[in-house]
Amino acid sequence: MKSIFNFLILLALFSLTLFAEIIASINHKNVTREDVDYFLIKSIPGTKYELMSAMDKRKVVNQLVDRVLYLDVAKREHIEEDSEYQQILKRESENLMLTVWMKRRAERIPVSDAEVREYYNTHPHEFRQVAAASARHILVQTLSEARDIISQLEKSKNLEKRFIALAKQKSTGPSSINGGDLGWFNHDQMVKEFSDAAMQLNVGEISRVPVKTHFGYHIIYLTAKRPAGKIELEKVQKTIKKVIRAKKFKKYLEQLREKLKKSAKISVK
Repeated sequence: MKSIFNFLILLALFSLTLFAEIIASINHKNVTREDVDYFLIKSIPGTKYELMSAMDKRKVVNQLVDRVLYLDVAKREHIEEDSEYQQILKRESENLMLTVWMKRRAERIPVSDAEVREYYNTHPHEFRQVAAASARHILVQTLSEARDIISQLEKSKNLEKRFIALAKQKSTGPSSINGGDLGWFNHDQMVKEFSDAAMQLNVGEISRVPVKTHFGYHIIYLTAKRPAGKIELEKVQKTIKKVIRAKKFKKYLEQLREKLKKSAKISVK
């Protein structure tokens, strides 16, 4: 019930946009593109609607349509008057109130550039990065399939676009829904054969020879690469600010708690 309540509140907030793209309409109630994106964030993290096949898009929209229809039934049955619903609503509204208050209060805490630089210089171990790559892949079960896909890619005028399309059509891996996108990984996060091949590629290049692992045969497309070393301050500045602000906010809460307890009448039984 808690997750349902949170979903309803956040989905409502997420949909408050003046010019929202309408994906479906049910009894004059709209399902917007923002609704779809939020649903994917919560249910299939990392999935992008624009990269999904037409069939998968339809499945997602149908689930949201079903949700609207079920909500209509719940309202007709006056579930909002149910005592259990009222109790949960009160509890969760208080939790939401605290969450928003903490967020707003934390945002008011200043963090200077000097504090950021000091943290960066005194915590060097936190900003070391290993060599990593970002890639897409197509996984098939036979060598002939892999060779045929490579042949098609070699003839393509738009390599990445064609790779994404073939990944959706041909790949047997779970990343096929995202056009084979694996995101960032370091050498130890993938099987050795795959990592060795990926790390040797140049950005924008595919593996011309199928890469065999115990999963099958892979065709790899390298989308980005970064070397080992210290991460530049500019790239972690926002993260450092969040860390410093969180520490300051924790201290603020501790001080506030002690102050409030001194003036409050508390009885613990």
